[in-house]
Amino acid sequence: MGADDKLEAKGDQLKGKLKEGVGDATDDQGLQAEGAAEQGKGHLKEAAEKVKDAFKKD
Repeated sequence: MGADDKLEAKGDQLKGKLKEGVGDATDDQGLQAEGAAEQGKGHLKEAAEKVKDAFKKD
């Protein structure tokens, strides 16, 4: 897994978590949903990179 890809995935997760938190604090459902979606995107990227790594080891 490339370091850049790892950082990007973690960055997406962190940004999503922050957006979701701000959405919770301000009762902004749109921002909550956007944050949750961004977190999901980060988790998917991370999972895809782990699959790539698994195939590189063999």
